[in-house]
Amino acid sequence: MSKLLLNLRNVADDEIQDVIALLDQAGIAHYRTEPSPWGISWGGIWIRDNEDLPRAKAVMAPYQEARGVRVRAEREAALRDGTAETFGSLLQRRPLFVVAVLLGMVAAAALVFLPFVLLRG
Repeated sequence: MSKLLLNLRNVADDEIQDVIALLDQAGIAHYRTEPSPWGISWGGIWIRDNEDLPRAKAVMAPYQEARGVRVRAEREAALRDGTAETFGSLLQRRPLFVVAVLLGMVAAAALVFLPFVLLRG
C-alpha cells in the first residue's frame, strides 16, 4: 500500500523536482498526485511500497535540513536588502486585494459570532 511522503501544500516547484530526483537516484518507487481543482487536496508525492518509506525519509532528511538552512538565509538576506515581501509591501502593491481579504476575514468572524450575539439577547 502507498504511503504519503510529502504533501505538496506550499511546496515550491524546484523542491518537488529535487525530491523526485532524490527518490529516483535512490531507486525508490514513487508517484505524484496532482492537486484537486477545488483545493480540497493539494497533491502529494507517494511511496509505492511501505517498506521503502523509512529509507525515503532517511534520503530526504539531509536534503530538507540543507534546504531549510538555505531558504532561511535567503529570507534573512531579502529582509536585510528590503526585497522581501512584507504586509506593507503587499499593501502598496495590491491594496484592493489586501482590503478585500481583510473585509472577508471580518465578515467571516462576524458570521461566527452572530449566533452568540443573537442567543444572548
